[in-house]
Amino acid sequence: METFKNCVDNIDNFVWSIWFLIPLLFVTGLVLTFRLGGMQFTKLWPALKLGLWRRKDPGALGDISQYQALTTALAATVGVGNIVGVATAIGVGGPGALFWMWVTGLLGMASKYSEAFLGSKYREKDARGEVVGGPQVYLQKAIVGPLGKTLAISFAIFGALAAFGIGNGTQVKAMVGNMNEAFSVPNWVTGLVVMILVGLTLVGGIKAIGRVTAGFVPLMILVYLIAGAVVLALNVEAIPAAFGSVFADAFTGTEGVGETAGDFLGATMGIAIQKGMARGIFSNESGMGSAAIVAAAAKTTHPVRQGLVSMTQTFIDTIVVVSFTGLVILSTGVWKNTAVDDSGTRADGDLTRVAFETTLSSGIGGGIVAICVVFFALSTVIGWSYYGERCAVRLFGIKAQMPYRVVFTLVIMVWALLPAETIWAIADILNGLMALPNLIGLLILSGLIARETKAYLAKDPDLTKSNVKPGRLEAIRFKVEWDAAPKQVSRR
Repeated sequence: METFKNCVDNIDNFVWSIWFLIPLLFVTGLVLTFRLGGMQFTKLWPALKLGLWRRKDPGALGDISQYQALTTALAATVGVGNIVGVATAIGVGGPGALFWMWVTGLLGMASKYSEAFLGSKYREKDARGEVVGGPQVYLQKAIVGPLGKTLAISFAIFGALAAFGIGNGTQVKAMVGNMNEAFSVPNWVTGLVVMILVGLTLVGGIKAIGRVTAGFVPLMILVYLIAGAVVLALNVEAIPAAFGSVFADAFTGTEGVGETAGDFLGATMGIAIQKGMARGIFSNESGMGSAAIVAAAAKTTHPVRQGLVSMTQTFIDTIVVVSFTGLVILSTGVWKNTAVDDSGTRADGDLTRVAFETTLSSGIGGGIVAICVVFFALSTVIGWSYYGERCAVRLFGIKAQMPYRVVFTLVIMVWALLPAETIWAIADILNGLMALPNLIGLLILSGLIARETKAYLAKDPDLTKSNVKPGRLEAIRFKVEWDAAPKQVSRR
């Protein structure tokens, strides 16, 4: 078992090294930000109004509303990455890791917009009449030839597998661990209840998922933010120093503060970048392509509109929720004398829970975090079940839909009873491998994305119109140069 764990750790370190995925994430975000004119900054407010206030495009085709697509994507991303993942990043990489999570989020907003735009533009219907889209569809439809097909199939394979890690195993382990620590609930009881709730939701498919997430996702985020705001208010004098350490340590690393096993042992700048960006993408999923799957199901009149709505999900996830968690951990100072492993835990539990307990007492603070973890993680399991299912259908056809739902639900109990040593590392690896073909595709298609985005925003800069017709379907034939293919390659 130790050999297997070492092997997994080595693969994880390579995938998330500064020689492989991290520069690709960074470059993709920069390229898309530049080609789109920094739209994550200039169009954030209109996009928030469209997604949270207007919520739908009248008369648009699709299975769920734009608001339900947003909350389903939030359900899948606002999970334990926002609580446990932030704790891991800071506990291992120091305060500077939070800075790199912010960088991943800001640049990732351009990536999230682009993949959601493509998911909506190249969507089609499956054998049961349900809308289907995402990288497993648009990579092959928009990039003609063997390269596009290879990228699409690779994404589908890693996406179907990654759902069992990021969307199932890590979430379930966080739930059972926190419920056991805070309320002494046996792991099997939590696992059984979660399995039943997920199973009942999945029976109704994406429409049921959309209704469920639209109901409780905003509430769960609000409760967590209010609790975090109370902790920050009680530690307000420490917030300026916390911000200072984030920016200072992002480029210098963090010195150790003690010599005992419970003390923070220090981190280099490289570790801060690695853990910050790995946990950043684990939290907001920008560049992974997953949110494009549910964006494709949204009722929208134009792919630019849905892309902008989806972009706000990364802002809410990373710039808002992750920041609250990070500042709570830093302002309470618990990270300095807390040694954590890759599951975000130490001898007495989750680092975020310890931070809340330090300020609000063990009963109140621990209970709030445990309940929030359950709702965050449960929503992520439900959202990711749909992502994995769509990837499985791409590989094996519509007949794979129900078997995948059944296996995904039953595995919940397995995760609840297994140790967590390598679950996070495996999830990291699969996340990276899932993101790789999508990031390559986004770079290839960046010109197409920018061209149609600028054409739409020239007609509707404030996102108030819902009658602008989308452009014709285009494709890139990837040779030495990129040649536009004039014929239509996909159907809506």
